[in-house]
Amino acid sequence: MTKNELIEQMAAGAGITKVAAKAALDTALNTITNCLAEGGKVQLPGFGTFETRQRAARTGMNPQTKKPVAIPAATVPAFKAGKGLKDSVDKK
Repeated sequence: MTKNELIEQMAAGAGITKVAAKAALDTALNTITNCLAEGGKVQLPGFGTFETRQRAARTGMNPQTKKPVAIPAATVPAFKAGKGLKDSVDKK
């Protein structure tokens, strides 16, 4: 599903215009992004949790030259699915 398809589904489901649905989606995504950038966590019960995790520095390998490459430590976004989402997906 693309972002535009998601906006169409949101608009139809909520009985609002596509413009309003796009504004709502963009606001939700920006809010989650800003919260994670500040080191916070967003919990949506039944859906999941957005959080950041620390990735340690490590040594990788350049596949072309086979020489070691230093990969710096990083803070990365992560999502952990909630029980409701897991159960919905597992119904197949």
